[in-house]
Amino acid sequence: MSLLAPLFRWDAVETLLTDAARLQGMLDFEAALARAEARVGVIPAAAAQAIGASCRAELFNAGELARAAAPAGNLAIPLVKILTALTAQRDPEAARFVHWGATSQDAIDTGFLLQLRGVLAQTDAELARLAEALATLARKYRATPMAARTWLQQALPTTFGLKAAGWLDAVNRHRDRFSALGPRVLVLQFGGAAGTLAALGSKGVDVARALGEELHLAVPDAPWHSHRDRVGEIATTFALLAGTLGKIARDIGMLMQTEIGEAFEPAGSGRGGSSTMPHKRNPVASAVALSAATRVPGLAATMLAAMVQENERGLGGWQAEWETLPEIISLTAGALRHLSGAVASLELDAGRMAGNIELTNGLIFSEAVQMALGGAIGRLAAHDAVEAAAGRSRSEGRHLKDVLAEDATVSQHLSPPELARLFDSAQYLGSAQAMIDSVLQAHASRPAAAGKGK
Repeated sequence: MSLLAPLFRWDAVETLLTDAARLQGMLDFEAALARAEARVGVIPAAAAQAIGASCRAELFNAGELARAAAPAGNLAIPLVKILTALTAQRDPEAARFVHWGATSQDAIDTGFLLQLRGVLAQTDAELARLAEALATLARKYRATPMAARTWLQQALPTTFGLKAAGWLDAVNRHRDRFSALGPRVLVLQFGGAAGTLAALGSKGVDVARALGEELHLAVPDAPWHSHRDRVGEIATTFALLAGTLGKIARDIGMLMQTEIGEAFEPAGSGRGGSSTMPHKRNPVASAVALSAATRVPGLAATMLAAMVQENERGLGGWQAEWETLPEIISLTAGALRHLSGAVASLELDAGRMAGNIELTNGLIFSEAVQMALGGAIGRLAAHDAVEAAAGRSRSEGRHLKDVLAEDATVSQHLSPPELARLFDSAQYLGSAQAMIDSVLQAHASRPAAAGKGK
């Protein structure tokens, strides 16, 4: 399915999820294990050197390894066999110590975490890029009026800056989640055959500590072979991000509708066109993000279902993770990259936003009139009076302000200048500016991203 990869994926993350990267992750575990065991005197130092020299993915035939994994049940079993043979070519004595005291799941789980570390750095940097683009929109359009919409209907006036600030606030919550995620999940998996490290005798804990240092991974109090809350959290953290990206994409896609026409993804040669309609300008990045938001929840559900594993080693649940979790990460990262690029170059039509506010002949200001009138006659009585006027406005095709001006109750309590002021969108934005300021201040106080986007 590589034909679709540029549409849905992000090269910088895909490179970290390739077959070669998965293989190298397991080999990095094996090399580090040998070094750690040499450090604590479990195996000879010369053996660790020979094993490490053989732990290079380019020395392995991926097709051969894949075919051997089918009857073996996982990739680690044939990998260790081939690694042993390669090490024997360098040092027959060293070959005895390949994978010493470890189990297949140690290599597979820890190898994946080594891949994930790079993914988290890329994701952190790209989230920071998206957040800064949203902050720019919030600052620039903080006072640009537009119609807020509830249940797909015009509700009250708001500003595009507040909408962008809402997106930004959500994205920064995801940045918090990813910052907290790393320390919890980048944790060594090393327990041996049944989680006791019995094959290493009294040296098990010492080897584990040394191995964690070699790989720069935290060492848990106990192995987590069949306790999958860590990988479940990885899945759900990415899935939550996919949902927010989908929400932003849905908003942008709807604002791009011909009948609304308030915001637009960037245009360019070959971007967003139609094979048959030359006039089309389609929200392609939004489509990618919405596709991920549609696909990822089901995959996340698979990861949650896979958490129920048997005793000390799962049968089927663990195996269900191997393709599912990388797919969740890949789809979400692709959506993030595509959408952040579109948001950074989003085009707005402030005139269309202002014009759309007037589409309903002033009905969008009905709550403003109700609250002003309610101070004199009570909220419920004011609601009934404005509701009746709104009905006449719709049926007669007249502006609500003109209908209200003819109402004796309204004119008794609201002068013409007061009534006119209530139909000014800038006068009914409530605490929008304070909210924008709060979000932007929180954003500005955040530490810089740890990684670098590419």
